[in-house]
Amino acid sequence: MRVERPRTPEGVQRAVQAAATRGLPVKAIGAGHSFTGIAVAPGVLLELDDLQGLVSVDRERSRITVLAGTRLHRLPRILAAHGLAMENLGDIDRQSIAGAISTGTHGTGAQFGGLATQVVGITLITASGDFLRIDEQENSELLPAVALGLGALGIIVEVTLQCVPAFVLHAVDEPIPLHEVLSTLDERVAASDHFEFYWFPHTDIALTKRQTRLPESTRREPLPRLGRWIDETVLSNTVYRAVCAAGRVVPAITPPFNRLAVRLTGDREYTDRSHAVFTQSRTVRFREMEYALPAENVVPAFRAIQTLIARRGWRIEFPLEVRFAASDDRWMSTAYGRASGYIAVHRYWRVDPTEYFGEIERICLEYGGRPHWGKLHTLDASQLRERYPRFGDFLALRDQLDPQRRFANTHLERVLGK
Repeated sequence: MRVERPRTPEGVQRAVQAAATRGLPVKAIGAGHSFTGIAVAPGVLLELDDLQGLVSVDRERSRITVLAGTRLHRLPRILAAHGLAMENLGDIDRQSIAGAISTGTHGTGAQFGGLATQVVGITLITASGDFLRIDEQENSELLPAVALGLGALGIIVEVTLQCVPAFVLHAVDEPIPLHEVLSTLDERVAASDHFEFYWFPHTDIALTKRQTRLPESTRREPLPRLGRWIDETVLSNTVYRAVCAAGRVVPAITPPFNRLAVRLTGDREYTDRSHAVFTQSRTVRFREMEYALPAENVVPAFRAIQTLIARRGWRIEFPLEVRFAASDDRWMSTAYGRASGYIAVHRYWRVDPTEYFGEIERICLEYGGRPHWGKLHTLDASQLRERYPRFGDFLALRDQLDPQRRFANTHLERVLGK
């Protein structure tokens, strides 16, 4: 495998042209955050770490254009200088913008789409080595496909984002009996701009998080630095890492620790800049699977998973995470054409997740699930075609833009076909 580190869009273009001349496949990698092999390069690997930064700002329309390798955690500072913010973010901000949109990264909020829905323009390098601009003026019909393109349509070099005026979030993290949350879930989701909850197996408590959007001028009351450090560094990472490691050796300690965790965490109220509330630091290594379900199927699917865990007697150290997103028009989006709820499951990285993930995947599929493109799942192209109405259209566009499969790899052959 050959590794190249282009610093400019033109450098990416030259790398793709050179790979084509040699008959080699080429893939770009962002932050390497995906759990799948979606960015594995069998020929030429383009590391985009040096392709970062602001390209331009459109103040009138609240838009910015950034280089594709720009990390999400760098965007708030760039945007703040212009009084702007991302409309929504996920809870992890280590990804590159191109990688995040290409794999369907999302946050939570029933009225808000994933990051790809904030994309209003893209410049990519095609398999022929040409620049292709896609926005409202040029090739606009391609945007719903290319904004979430799985790395299969070209190498993204620039992304234009529709932003919003900077805002703050009032956050309330509160433990609530799980049965109450499940029985009133629709109302809770509708009542907050952003709602999600975590459930530690072996407990009867949901750790809920609800957030309300407020003007930037609102007085901020952030978490005290010491309290945040204790919650997010000591308890949520350092202690938790030790318990996960110990639970692998002595599984019996997992249930009592989970019960202790819901008593010690998840009860706080604060107001801070949007990105500071949306995101958090996670340093405990894990593997993850996440499925998007029609929003109305979240509760029955969740209850089926509860029953499964109890019946199998598993000792599960990581919480289940439940989030929500609005319907969107991105062809390969997990929320395409339907309001969606997400159920994410994790295992400590030293634990084999195969049996746990496999059984939960079966439940999610029964309830109409679509797997997150950057997280673990077992589906192939024939199964995915049934779950995405525009799957055939996406493959036709792939045939048009990359007929020689310059951007293919083993993972894309499985999920899209050859």
